[in-house]
Amino acid sequence: MYLTATSRIHELTPEERAIYATLTPARLPEHVAIIMDGNGRWAGARSLKRFLGHQQGAKSVQLVTETASRIGLPWLTLYAFSLENNLRRPRSEVSFLMLLLKSYLESNLQRMMDNNVRIRYIGRTHELPQEVQDKMQWAADATARNTGTTLTLALNYGARSEMVDAFRALSAELKRRGLGAERITEEDVHRHLYTAHMPDPDLLIRTSGEMRISNYLLWQIAYTEIFVTERFWPDFRGIHLLEAIAAYQRRERRYGGLNETERAGAEERTEERDVAEEARSAAG
Repeated sequence: MYLTATSRIHELTPEERAIYATLTPARLPEHVAIIMDGNGRWAGARSLKRFLGHQQGAKSVQLVTETASRIGLPWLTLYAFSLENNLRRPRSEVSFLMLLLKSYLESNLQRMMDNNVRIRYIGRTHELPQEVQDKMQWAADATARNTGTTLTLALNYGARSEMVDAFRALSAELKRRGLGAERITEEDVHRHLYTAHMPDPDLLIRTSGEMRISNYLLWQIAYTEIFVTERFWPDFRGIHLLEAIAAYQRRERRYGGLNETERAGAEERTEERDVAEEARSAAG
């Protein structure tokens, strides 16, 4: 759960503090996931090259992460580089994104340390260039003892490939233990997902106004609240994260059940039926 002792609210900007003041700290999400979309369109709208959009997007990552750490958000997971990006984008753009990732980790490590942020990764990261993997491991090792926000970058990630990997691992486990498929539970699948060590997201944010999931955390977002903004990712800041959390807190999470009003109405109707049934029995 959210722990107010980990927050650094005094470090928020005045504008951020004004929005935070409207929130209920005890109801902050434990895990926020973000689909960072719109870097290319942000650049195109300004007649800039796409790589400048990616550079500005990397700046947004650090600024949003710092706001998350200041409010004590335990988990922040960002869709940084999809499996489809790796397969379908021009190789020159993919190479630039790999250089940008290395540069981001190098230039922001001290800021992560200052903000008590721990960095982790999910995805088929073993398929990334070795020098990129080495830099990723370097940053993960350096921040491993931090106890604040866990920033998880989804890199070379796809939700369907995640489930394929999970099912393969689960199949091997069942074979090793001599168990049949009828013994499989949801918890067994969960244990083999990349995200087994973290809670499912409470809130999923998508920038750029696109109304799709884009093969992101398909298993994990079964009951996640979704917030879509027209804002492109390079323009997204900590204040917009707080606005999304404010919208999240105005919703009622049902997990397939009824809200209090609906539940009270259902109970009242049930009671009325019981009374009517008793009256008919007495009359008979």
